[in-house]
Amino acid sequence: MNDHTWDLIHRLADRLDDHSTLPPEQRRILQILKISEEAGEAAEAVIGALGQNPRKGFSHTWDDVQAEVCDVITTGMIALRRLTPDPAEVGFSPRSTWSSPTPAWSPRPKGSCPTWKDQGRPLACTT
Repeated sequence: MNDHTWDLIHRLADRLDDHSTLPPEQRRILQILKISEEAGEAAEAVIGALGQNPRKGFSHTWDDVQAEVCDVITTGMIALRRLTPDPAEVGFSPRSTWSSPTPAWSPRPKGSCPTWKDQGRPLACTT
C-alpha cells in the first residue's frame, strides 16, 4: 500500500465519522460487520455472474464481482483505520499459519482428492 491509498482511507473514514451520530466504539463494531455485508454482496455477484440463482439467472457480470471485491477491500481498510490510528503500520504480512512450512492440506496425488490433515476428510474435487 502506498501513502496515497491510506490518505484516501483516512479521508473516507473521517467523512463517515462526520456523518455518524454513533459513539466510536459502535462505529468500529458496525464497520467490522460491514465487511461481512460487503463479502455477501461479492458472493451474490459471483452467483449472478455464474447464473446460479434460478430466480435471477445471469444477474451480474465479472466486472460487478470486481467492484464488489473492491468494496470488501475498502471496507476492510476503513475497519482497520477505525481500530488503529495508523493502519499502514499494521502491515499486510501473511499470517503465520499461511506461511508455515507444513500446509493445512496435503498435496493432491494423481487421481485422488486432497484432505485436511487435521480432520482427514476429502475436499470437494473431481478426479
